[in-house]
Amino acid sequence: MKRIPRMTAAALMLALLLSLAGCGSADGKTHLTFQIWDVAQRDGMQAMCDAYTAQHPDVEIEVQVTSWGEYWTKLEAAGESNTMPDIFWMHTDQILYYADFGILADLTDLYADEDPSYYQNHFSDISVGNASGTDGRVYGIPKDKDNVVLVYNMEMFDAAGVAYPDENWTWDDMMEASRKIYDATGKYGYMAYNDEQLGYWNFVYQNGGYILDPETNLHAGYTQSATADAIEYYVNIQKNDWCPNQNYFAETSPGTSFFSEMGCMFFEGSWNLLNELKNFPEMVGKWDIAPLPKCPNPASGDGYGTISNGLCYSTAAKGRNLEIVKDVLRFFGSEEGQRIQGESGAAIPAYLGQEESWSTVFNTFDYVIDVQVCYDQFDHAVQYINNASRRKWKSNAADEMVKVYAGSQDIQTGLANMQALADAYDTTN
Repeated sequence: MKRIPRMTAAALMLALLLSLAGCGSADGKTHLTFQIWDVAQRDGMQAMCDAYTAQHPDVEIEVQVTSWGEYWTKLEAAGESNTMPDIFWMHTDQILYYADFGILADLTDLYADEDPSYYQNHFSDISVGNASGTDGRVYGIPKDKDNVVLVYNMEMFDAAGVAYPDENWTWDDMMEASRKIYDATGKYGYMAYNDEQLGYWNFVYQNGGYILDPETNLHAGYTQSATADAIEYYVNIQKNDWCPNQNYFAETSPGTSFFSEMGCMFFEGSWNLLNELKNFPEMVGKWDIAPLPKCPNPASGDGYGTISNGLCYSTAAKGRNLEIVKDVLRFFGSEEGQRIQGESGAAIPAYLGQEESWSTVFNTFDYVIDVQVCYDQFDHAVQYINNASRRKWKSNAADEMVKVYAGSQDIQTGLANMQALADAYDTTN
């Protein structure tokens, strides 16, 4: 994602006119705005809000949906003009930027009177980490958690006489299955496309490599041997006839190819599974999910790993309804609030013990995909890769990967360039 552009005065005025900030009204109620970017989760978010306002009839909360790109443009403009929404989603890619500049309210002590160790007792270290600033303080209530799974077409496996993938599958098994399926059906096998969380990051960590040194979270590891070997393996997948190249993916996403039955396997985020069941009813019963195949001979570790991210609920440090909003956020982070979110199908709750409430909606389909895979994979989860400097170099690093995939730059040169980009912002060097 590219750096958010600064807004013009006219755009700032537009942001004001769009009423991003909550305010009181003639009816005597406090009206709050809640900004999100995923329309598929609107109903789930509204269900949480309605549960809160049922207990607090003097408060109304309006859920507003803005597209991903527009969301961050508006939010930065609102931050500069002190017109932030009362409540808003915060992504791991952005939280350090907003927290470190003092834009987000510090929520570390939100539950101090109830339980000083509330976050540690009810959320995983990864969830708390994704909601924290560089200073280790908490700037958002953990909302959800996710991981990456293998989506596969059962009919194509059957046609090729290949057993379905399971927890023992390796990269080599996936490659061999792809070849057999392509030979038997003419359809693509595993579709490896240029992505981080849904692509090569998983291979890197399964092989025991790293994008950022897990000990310090400062030093990049693109040229570290385990990292380089995994990236080379992943990039070379597209050299097989059964895998489309990146020119194909420029026009057709792996998901589009899969659900049009042109390809058999791809890596998908748990957050998209319910939408895909709803949007492609003709495909229900034809596909399922499995754990990510593991590295067969890792440089270190057991070969397992899946990148896990998670959003959080945040508010502005200078919000006009701060105390009321904090009470709403306290509810959003409660067992009840997280259960409502899960049962709505919005996302896997971050709250420990409520994860499987997310299964409720899946159980309504004629074929129930194996969402237990998502829960089990948290045992092998790797926290989403981020630090305070990454937003300054990640786009340029992504550009280097594009060159590698296109063949205009060899892998070793690309990795060296990516390492140099990250090193330039490593203040410890």
